[in-house]
Amino acid sequence: MTREVNSVKIARLIDANLNRLKEGIRVIEDINRYIYDDTVLTFTLKALRHKIQSAYDQKRLRYRDSEHDVQKKSIGSEMARSNINDLMIANFSRAQESARVLEESFKLTDLSLSELFKDLRYELYSIEKIFFLKQKD
Repeated sequence: MTREVNSVKIARLIDANLNRLKEGIRVIEDINRYIYDDTVLTFTLKALRHKIQSAYDQKRLRYRDSEHDVQKKSIGSEMARSNINDLMIANFSRAQESARVLEESFKLTDLSLSELFKDLRYELYSIEKIFFLKQKD
């Protein structure tokens, strides 16, 4: 793979994972906002989502190829959610995994953004713990 093609593929990888990360955080944020009326976690998640903006670059949009994504269709396990906790687990995982991909991908292009996504991933781990411990109280 040539360096030019590689950079295009990395840009596509980053674009997809930024979207996935932001979507996962939004689901978690909205559940805390509209179902649990949790002001603190809602605000924390909103602030986290806004931190991601510094990594967005509209130039990456030219590499987006949603129409030809080889995993565009959902699989059965993605459609099986029986309660709010299932939604939360799935979206915490989605966000954390995306943050990890971004952390690794940005090591190739921007070390400061790599660190941002590492920190963000650890923040998500903490928020997940807070959320689920609150559910047990």
